[in-house]
Amino acid sequence: MNPEEIYNADKWLAYGGFSPLITVFRTFHVLSPEIEQIINEQTFPVAFKKNKFISSPLHRNKFIFLLLKGVARGYMKEEDKEITTWIAKEHELVGNIRNLWDEQQPTEEYVQALEDVEAIAVPHAMSRQLYNNFEIANYVGRKMTQIHYLSACERAYISRLQSAEKRYKRFSQSYPELVNRVPLKYIASFLCMRLETLSRLRTKISAES
Repeated sequence: MNPEEIYNADKWLAYGGFSPLITVFRTFHVLSPEIEQIINEQTFPVAFKKNKFISSPLHRNKFIFLLLKGVARGYMKEEDKEITTWIAKEHELVGNIRNLWDEQQPTEEYVQALEDVEAIAVPHAMSRQLYNNFEIANYVGRKMTQIHYLSACERAYISRLQSAEKRYKRFSQSYPELVNRVPLKYIASFLCMRLETLSRLRTKISAES
């Protein structure tokens, strides 16, 4: 589905009458009617089929996406090899964050749906509008940035563990809901190990438990 498709006034009927992004923002702070109106008007639901790109270097994407259903991954290409950099599930934001302030800023990251995905498209232009005009938006943005920073720190910690077994065990502790949901080849890529190594580790750990 084209993210820039214009939806009619009934676009939120399946979501209780308003954008699910408002629900996320409300967990951090009460929102003004003006903020909620802007979010309702400028965000919209989208869907991506399994294995399709949500964004890529070719898209110069103008959106980030709130996942409502499904799993996605971010990855980079090095010659003919794909390197998974993160994996996200429901209620997380995905996309090329570096484009938030400059939509012409190039990115090397691909974002791919690993399952059929339902999401809310959040325009970068709207985010800038909210930040520039509402103190509440800056507070909410700071809180959300803290969450994503902690997630990035955890990913960095996992990648620096010396043994493959330690990396997999930490991944299992940090992302238990993804262990049996995401194809092993993507988990192996995320953990910087061969698929065969990951398969052996899972067999060993299962036998020990």
